[in-house]
Amino acid sequence: MKTNSGNFFEDYRLGQVIEHAVPRTVSGGERALYHALYPARHALHSSDAFAQSCGLAQSPLDDLITFHIVFGKTVPDISLNAVANLGYAEGRFLQPVYAGDSLTSKSQVIGLKENSNGKSGVVYVRTQGSNQNGDVVLDYVRWVMVRKNNLDAAAPETVIPYLAKVIAPDDLAIPQGLTFANYPTTLAGEPHLWGDYEIGEVIDHVDGVTIEEAEHMMATRLWQNTAKVHFDATFRDDGQRLIYGGHVISMARALSFNGLANAQMIAGINAGAHANPCFSGTTIRAWSEVLDKAETASPDIGALRLRLVATSAAGTAGQLRDEAGKYLPHVLLDLDYWTLMPR
Repeated sequence: MKTNSGNFFEDYRLGQVIEHAVPRTVSGGERALYHALYPARHALHSSDAFAQSCGLAQSPLDDLITFHIVFGKTVPDISLNAVANLGYAEGRFLQPVYAGDSLTSKSQVIGLKENSNGKSGVVYVRTQGSNQNGDVVLDYVRWVMVRKNNLDAAAPETVIPYLAKVIAPDDLAIPQGLTFANYPTTLAGEPHLWGDYEIGEVIDHVDGVTIEEAEHMMATRLWQNTAKVHFDATFRDDGQRLIYGGHVISMARALSFNGLANAQMIAGINAGAHANPCFSGTTIRAWSEVLDKAETASPDIGALRLRLVATSAAGTAGQLRDEAGKYLPHVLLDLDYWTLMPR
């Protein structure tokens, strides 16, 4: 048999290392398509001249382009037979990716837990994305629920890895040369800097975008994500194609420009959950909560810890869980991340 039907839960082994195909050289094309698919406007990722005024040689690709490409390469080996992608932790963006860089991915299985129904299980993997020089550009953990093919296969020993709830600010990587000492707020789009945000502040990003089936499928193909659940309408019992969770992340991040235009770079992902499924026709809105603030080694760069929430209902900023602690039905995404911002 020459075709790949993907790995099932019983195929994974603790400590297993998987080198993912296919290497990919990125260009300005990824940036152009990304900005066509999402309302992304952060200046550092839009203009070479702006990036050069901030000490970089040229404009790096949007951080989530790196995430999607590295993630997409893992899908044929990790989540081709997934029921759902469940969460993220310990994500660090270690250096920017520029047009001309070539990216590869590899993952290590760090945890396994069969579900009580015996039909699926949760696989924990740590994935690294590297450039053509072997430098790691992105490192993160995710866990995904994967179907079993042989329901009689013995359950593995349950191992759930310890994962830090928050990346320590000192462990965040500041790109070499990055400076916000002469930061042009007018060109960036908003005057609000690191010192203007207060812990506990909630920002309603106001705008909304309706998810279209064709655009979602184009985006998911762009990242070479081949998960059946996103393309095959017969794969789910309800006959719907599940919107790739990263598509929701990028849409929410782009919408957050309105109120966080100076949150220029994602430095780390502390935690993330796709709280409820998203389908075509859903209008995504977003709000953010300031969870923490930290100084960095650079006197002109601050780190802002944000909770980014994507929702399918207008006027729900600040609403996340019910009295029992369960996510409200309109919450699509709960993402806890660090961003770099001028002080």
